[in-house]
Amino acid sequence: MGISKHLSIFRVRATAASTLVLNAVSSAALTASLSYTAPALAHEFWMMPRPSAVAIGGTTQLTLNVGENFKGEVVPFSRQYVAALRHYRRGKEVDLLPRVADSPSVGEFALRFDTGGTHLLTYEGHPNRITLGPDKFHAYLQMEGLEHIVRSREAAGTANQPARELYRRYVKTLIEVGGDSDQTHTKQTGQRFEILPISSHLPTARPGDRLTLQLLYEQKPLANALVKAWHLRGNQQLVIQIRTDAAGKFNIELPYPGVWMLSAVHMIPAADPATDDWESLWSNLTFVLKPKI
Repeated sequence: MGISKHLSIFRVRATAASTLVLNAVSSAALTASLSYTAPALAHEFWMMPRPSAVAIGGTTQLTLNVGENFKGEVVPFSRQYVAALRHYRRGKEVDLLPRVADSPSVGEFALRFDTGGTHLLTYEGHPNRITLGPDKFHAYLQMEGLEHIVRSREAAGTANQPARELYRRYVKTLIEVGGDSDQTHTKQTGQRFEILPISSHLPTARPGDRLTLQLLYEQKPLANALVKAWHLRGNQQLVIQIRTDAAGKFNIELPYPGVWMLSAVHMIPAADPATDDWESLWSNLTFVLKPKI
């Protein structure tokens, strides 16, 4: 399947990997009930550094990925998809967009690190549009915790109509350089929709540590929003689901070391109803949880 078609948010298909879903309460330590999901409906979009920990003077390769169950295709790292790319480190901010290739054939972005500590990379995508049939749209709304949009469509008498959606991605990833860490990951970057780590120890966190994060929409806390934490173990996809509190915060304890992805979706009525019905914003953060000592 080509990249352009694969970049559509949704495609219903069965998945080979089983997906274990844990539902957590944001105001308490992780307590969960277990279930297996139906076939995936939504495509996640994330940025991944390889490697995610480098020595000072070392290089990593950033990739943009789209797919299901934390498995995806690499999206060309070009201005066709990249609207903004920024690098944060020890109080400094660098605009990397001038270095992004114009050619859609470039699959990754090389970045060299001259200073130690926690490095934060942020990406913003160009807006895209998609039209979904009523059944597929409502299934997607339920999966992403957007039940208020379901109720709004029912109240407006449009529940049986297709939905025209304008969507945009806001992505972040963390990189450790020189075996050192600092508070760069807690910086509010001004993304329109942003997952913001609050816990100062996130770069050095290990399984079972309590982490506190906050979800911001237009720099303000977003309450009662569904956040998902994704982790792939062998052929099984673990997803922890949690709601933000009134201050847009959530506490979570991740059970396994390795790469984790946090994601959230927010939806509002479209600014121009002549072209779109809804506008959705997708936020994503990837980082590595260290193994237990």
